[in-house]
Amino acid sequence: MLLRCFSALVLMIATLVPALAQQRQVKIGIGYGLAFLPLYICEDFKLIGKYARQAGLDVKVSFPRLMGAAQVQSMLSSGAIDMAPFGTAPLLAAWEKTKDTPQQIFAVSGITSLPLELLSNQPDEHSIADLKPSDRIAVPTLTSPQTQLLELQSERIFGRYDRLRSQVVVLSHAEAVDALGEGASAKEGAVTAYFSSPPYTELALRDPNVHPILKSSDAIGGKFSFLVMVATKSYIEREPQMPEVVDEAMEEAARLIHDDPRRAAQIYLTHEPSGTLNGAAMDGVIGDVKDAFGSAVYGVQTMADFMGRHGQLKAPPRSWQDIVAPALLKSSSS
Repeated sequence: MLLRCFSALVLMIATLVPALAQQRQVKIGIGYGLAFLPLYICEDFKLIGKYARQAGLDVKVSFPRLMGAAQVQSMLSSGAIDMAPFGTAPLLAAWEKTKDTPQQIFAVSGITSLPLELLSNQPDEHSIADLKPSDRIAVPTLTSPQTQLLELQSERIFGRYDRLRSQVVVLSHAEAVDALGEGASAKEGAVTAYFSSPPYTELALRDPNVHPILKSSDAIGGKFSFLVMVATKSYIEREPQMPEVVDEAMEEAARLIHDDPRRAAQIYLTHEPSGTLNGAAMDGVIGDVKDAFGSAVYGVQTMADFMGRHGQLKAPPRSWQDIVAPALLKSSSS
């Protein structure tokens, strides 16, 4: 009797072990900010696991918090994480730098095309053509999408992409909002313009002296991917179903944001409590940008061509399709 029980236990363990061994550990790096709302929804509702099961996969998903582009790139190339968020320009630069290696970077899904706006507190400024040499323009980092868009529009307006480079200063979003609020009486050399992103755009525009002078859609000629989810070629080849799984999860998260901004605002504030924006205010912010989320990527080719013209890419892709995983080829990307 004891022998039969032991044999049954061994058989049960032998049956379970292969199933357990097949579980995928998927680590998706995230940062902070409204751009990560779809990933917060994916985490809370276990959407990636849901679509993985539908594809016949068993995955355990984690979302480690990352600080800064250097850490993101290091952890992705080392395999410490499987997917990570990149801006469009850093994606293109990394794609070229890692070309023809197993660590080559490809887009697996869009995250958001949040609208970015250049704001001014000067009443006589209505476009970047009106900016004066004394104006200082705040951006979050020198490699941010805001910086790239400012250069793109400078090329169009002035014929020189670096025309405003000497006027650019780096400030955190909160610091830039405060600086812009000082108004037209600000001292010489103070920040009078700020290239913003939601929800800081809405915070800055509470000041009646602050107004937009450029939108990202004008600079890029349509939607522009603020953040894109990427993975290495080796990961995509090893887990070919995962890009489509992530795309489907992102699309469900985008539908929730679009259909129920109030609920989306609650989810965001649970992950990132704010002393400045309450639930009603964040509900309004998300209502304004509810169409800016989803798996498609936008503006890739325009940015690639721009970077190629100015030596930031030696051999830009001939098409946005060259830098995406196969799952994105059937999307409305550009």
